[in-house]
Amino acid sequence: MKILFGGGGTGGHFYPIIAIAEKINKIADQEKILGVKMYYMSDSPYDKSALFEQGIKYEYVPAGKMRLYFSIRNFFDIFKVFFGVLTAVIKLFTIFPDVVFGKGGYASFPALMAARILRIPVFIHESDSAPGRVNKWAGKFAKRVAVSYEECAQYFPKDKTAWTGQPVREDLKMTLEEGAFEYLKLDKNIPVIFVEGGSLGAQVINNNLLDVLPELLNKYQIIHQTGKENFEDVSGRARVIIGSHPNKDNYKAFPFLNKLAMKMSGGAAEIIVSRAGAGAIAEIASWGKPSIIIPITNSNGDHQRKNAFSYARAGACSVIEEINLTPSILVAEINKLMDDSAKREEMSKNAKAFSKPDAALTIAREIINMALEHEK
Repeated sequence: MKILFGGGGTGGHFYPIIAIAEKINKIADQEKILGVKMYYMSDSPYDKSALFEQGIKYEYVPAGKMRLYFSIRNFFDIFKVFFGVLTAVIKLFTIFPDVVFGKGGYASFPALMAARILRIPVFIHESDSAPGRVNKWAGKFAKRVAVSYEECAQYFPKDKTAWTGQPVREDLKMTLEEGAFEYLKLDKNIPVIFVEGGSLGAQVINNNLLDVLPELLNKYQIIHQTGKENFEDVSGRARVIIGSHPNKDNYKAFPFLNKLAMKMSGGAAEIIVSRAGAGAIAEIASWGKPSIIIPITNSNGDHQRKNAFSYARAGACSVIEEINLTPSILVAEINKLMDDSAKREEMSKNAKAFSKPDAALTIAREIINMALEHEK
């Protein structure tokens, strides 16, 4: 049995694939399915250690990005797309997988196009509340379609679309509170706010947070994931802004949080301030944590804004649109939520109800079923 995954470009596309691969390996072990081989085709391995842990072989393929705005790079990327599809056809013909799973994004296009040319069964998953261009196109010929948001199903044929939710890696579904305060050097008696903008950080959130950091530190402890590229700048500015503040040690900045640190940060936090990526929302929902969601303005297809308001309609978060975000509004929203324990409890309950913890297992089972059917 051979399964090929296509996608990448961001952690939101990559890590759900890892979550699904975890479940495929588990099912194969439990049901003694022999000879399961998995491949990941993209223009970057993104996280080599995660691929290695799941026994997934990386296959490089060039991938071009067609931007919706004018850019000279669009011209050169046309050639990347052409060579990417050609490379993918050759590699897929050599591997000849039983199913190709597309996670969306420009990096999944070569594998999906090659699968269509070679008539290999395709299964796609859309993380956002509205599909990206690649998945919208692939949905026309895919044999199965899974979506994270119920409203996204309207964009695909009803007879082959299922609302599964967003796959989350098993070891990130639950937070760790025990030992978290000691690990992160926090005081158990002071409320914790966890601010994260995804693996790359979010500069607009960073800037607004820094402007009110001294005020927030009068009442709270702050865990701040700045993003690797922003860490030196943000941490340096924070030292200057905080200065000799009596609670300066209550600010903890990290460039990136590994799985253990992420689980402990979630466990220690009373509320989370986050971007509206589908993966981030899925993790927050699985933790059952109240949150303030700040979607990116003008994201592709406006998907972050749509994700945020879909989650807000479930009663699991409050939303601050980026155009309205100011330091004073950020502080006011944090204080409003922290001063209302009943509201936090309600959000927590609604977040858990929104979460679909079996998403990865449901998708993995269907991938295996498709692969077994193709083998016959």
